[in-house]
Amino acid sequence: MLLADACTIHSGYTARGRLEATEFGGVLAIQLRDISAEGVIHPERLTRVQLEDLADRYFVRAGDVVFRSRGERNTASVLDKRLRERALAVLPLLVLRPKHDVVMPEYLAWAINQPPAQRHFDGAARGTNIRMIPRSSLDDLELDIPDIETQEKIVAIDALAEQERALALLVAETRRKMMSLILVERANRLRPKTRQERTSK
Repeated sequence: MLLADACTIHSGYTARGRLEATEFGGVLAIQLRDISAEGVIHPERLTRVQLEDLADRYFVRAGDVVFRSRGERNTASVLDKRLRERALAVLPLLVLRPKHDVVMPEYLAWAINQPPAQRHFDGAARGTNIRMIPRSSLDDLELDIPDIETQEKIVAIDALAEQERALALLVAETRRKMMSLILVERANRLRPKTRQERTSK
């Protein structure tokens, strides 16, 4: 199925100049820098900007997906229920609004982030200094989209695999720290005693 048949695709808001943060009023804004290396968006860390008269198509809500069309990582991220109000998506982010009777937001992001879709973007990428993915390459991106029940299973299994990976990293880091402590203690025991230490007994 073509991506364009599974969701609507909109460009993010084009900022003419730097977006100035404001403490009160304004709207939440999601910029490229707000997406972590793991593709996670933390709504509580988003800044507010003072802008008015913005078209609704630039805004995203929980259940929408944003795509990074510029930079080395051209991946998709889901906005989860922690986003309690709509937020302005700023270019180079693209807004993907899934057709919920066709595809789950989590599955859509997962499928876009898989090697077949990433190879598609590799072939369509433009730019020498800054890698850019044209909007047209999203329209003609083909994805395998099974029934909703299968999508749910794939998303659940992927989440468990991610938890396993995180736990494995935690175990490895904990083991490294323990080994470091053991070696430091052993080195301390084997080092020659100073004159002060010998005479203090």
